[in-house]
Amino acid sequence: MKQLEYAILARRSSQIKEELRRGVRKPYSKVIDVSWGDPHMAGVKPLTFVRQVLAACLYPQLVNSDKLPVDVRQRAQRLLEGCAGGSVGSYTATAGISEIVQRVSEFITRRDGGILSHPDNIYISPGSQWSLTNILKILVNNEGSLRTGVLTPVPCHCITTVSIEELGAVSVPYYLSEEQGWELQAEELHRALESAKGVCNPAVLYAINPGNPSGHVQSRKSMQEVIRFVSEKRLFLLADEVYQDCIYGEKSEFVSYKKVLSEMGPPLSDTVELASFHSASKGLMGECGLRGGYVELVNLDPAVMKYIYKLFSKDSCAPVLGQIALDLMTNPPQPGDPSYPLYNVETQHIRTTLAHNVKRAHQVLNSLPGFCCQPVEGGAFAFPKLCLPPKAIQKAKEVGMQPDMFYCIRLLEEAGVIITPGYEYGQKEGTYHIRFCIMTPQITMEEILRRLTCFHMQFMKDFS
Repeated sequence: MKQLEYAILARRSSQIKEELRRGVRKPYSKVIDVSWGDPHMAGVKPLTFVRQVLAACLYPQLVNSDKLPVDVRQRAQRLLEGCAGGSVGSYTATAGISEIVQRVSEFITRRDGGILSHPDNIYISPGSQWSLTNILKILVNNEGSLRTGVLTPVPCHCITTVSIEELGAVSVPYYLSEEQGWELQAEELHRALESAKGVCNPAVLYAINPGNPSGHVQSRKSMQEVIRFVSEKRLFLLADEVYQDCIYGEKSEFVSYKKVLSEMGPPLSDTVELASFHSASKGLMGECGLRGGYVELVNLDPAVMKYIYKLFSKDSCAPVLGQIALDLMTNPPQPGDPSYPLYNVETQHIRTTLAHNVKRAHQVLNSLPGFCCQPVEGGAFAFPKLCLPPKAIQKAKEVGMQPDMFYCIRLLEEAGVIITPGYEYGQKEGTYHIRFCIMTPQITMEEILRRLTCFHMQFMKDFS
């Protein structure tokens, strides 16, 4: 837990907000928090269709009124019919409401160009991180002479590495190549595996595509190399694909690991064990607070599937509203539906906004001395490298902070912007980074970049 230094930033942020409420004069009137991948907290508006269906499910009297579009009422009625007692307050089956699980499997089949997805292999969960941790529980062996090793990318979402260590496993880092746009290179996987000899027993490879926080989108060729590697080394593949809807690079395309594996054919397609994750928290929906995600399991032994069922059963079921959000994400309004025109306008606005933010962040950051930002091809974050002056690094050491944490604290104090330091996500020795969410309204992103520019120029001057 000592790795989660966000608590320091959060605590100081609360103090600053209280000072602002008391009328303490500062160079800013409010604190902007872009440290989380939480679009709604950052100001992105919820999708109308989603909230209307949720409202009708919570208050079924709306189903028989004329206050909502007919397709909204029909969807709510259909969803309520799948709930025990016709209420979202009821428990569901362990894997989720069967009709929703079926529609999720149909979504995956459409996404992967007709490659079949089987409902029996899908579990709806309270978010992707929850299901990821539970799958790791199955894979981690705490009774062997060596601890279980999990190959994890650097940089990597910090909660995942904490979960790995909390389970008694060892996180074995493989470094993404920043100079090549955070590309995942096969030779680095071999180096990481070699480094684990005598330290742990590597059993799992964890991949994030699109990258968090790197923003890299894997190519089909890169994914094929990963699949061959895990097959050769007999590793279980965990594919975190929660940002699959957020692709910005002109030449970038999301392809699922399951699709690539299937297209590679036997024996790989029949033997490589895979768990892939998606969530209603990320992407255009951004419903983080509803807690709905899924895991799809591929090529697992039936005996292992029984244990997974038991493990998922101990928490009864995922929140029903999260399950509904997942249904709406995987089955949105279609052309011809009454809700489609507004849904299309809202989602296109979000896409346009994100494309603008990616371009502006890349442009502004690379114009500042000491910053180098690789192109953001997908995901929700920018993760630029920060070349700090020696005096700033020395000052950080004097106050007992990591240099990039020192930078983030100063940015919060002087500019009222909360971002997170790169060391929380892993970085090569001697390098420093910052991470911030780009899923904000354009006006918010412009304000963030303005504040960051003013602060950074003064910071570099102060420590030159």
